[in-house]
Amino acid sequence: MDLKYSLILLTLWLLVAAAFWRAFIYPRSRRRKLDSSQFPTQWLPILRKSLTVYKLMWPDQQEQLRKLIVRFIADKKFIGCAGQQITDEIRVTIAAHACLLLLNRPSNEYADLNSILVYPAAFIVRRDSRDNQGLVSASEKILAGESWSTGKVILSWDNVTSGVRSFRDGHNVVLHEFAHQLDGESGITNGAPLLYSKNAYASWTQVLSKEFEALREASSVHRHTLIDEYGATNPAEFFAVVTETFFEQPYQLEERHKALFDELLNYYRVDPREWQHKKTRETNHHAS
Repeated sequence: MDLKYSLILLTLWLLVAAAFWRAFIYPRSRRRKLDSSQFPTQWLPILRKSLTVYKLMWPDQQEQLRKLIVRFIADKKFIGCAGQQITDEIRVTIAAHACLLLLNRPSNEYADLNSILVYPAAFIVRRDSRDNQGLVSASEKILAGESWSTGKVILSWDNVTSGVRSFRDGHNVVLHEFAHQLDGESGITNGAPLLYSKNAYASWTQVLSKEFEALREASSVHRHTLIDEYGATNPAEFFAVVTETFFEQPYQLEERHKALFDELLNYYRVDPREWQHKKTRETNHHAS
């Protein structure tokens, strides 16, 4: 009986030790190994081409971004759909824009995200909806991207490359869908991501709710605004849309929506205005 009891205790101890190693020791060891590895030389031209603001970042931001990209590509599975082949260009381009949202921030680095599904072009989704009378109807939508709470992001490669070509037009499907992933870290995708203190939510809610309602009003009368009217769909889409605007049109956002700009500045902890200068800083001349 004592031997059987001892074996049970030993088995339980081994199971606990294995779980602890898997949850804490292995991830840290793996991260240290990834961080100490050299950024693949064949990825650098892709990074410079796909993220045009990279050359205008401070050297420490560039280094941080490269490490985040390596971790992202190592941790996430890229799946080609409808005949799309997955290449280094696709991996690095998507990872670079997704990791831009993580710079300088304490983050779980999209820990709940497992897969990125890439279509060659906009894709069709079919959904059933139920009305107040309980009648079910089917509908189709053509999408450039979609973020799921089940660990998936779906992207159209055509739309990704379109966003890459112009980083100043306020439209970037990768920034948009990965903003949804950040939003969902709180447990619900509602336009209020995890902030850094409880006190921060009052200001966040006040400012974003006011701006959301203003956009809804402008959209109802078809008045053009800096912020894309798709953000008037719901608070979650508003957060994703203003994330695109913040990173790609920071000066315009600050000028026209100062309080909103400040909230996003506090949340993302980078200032994209620094990356809008036409002349590359001298300190970046020798950066990778």
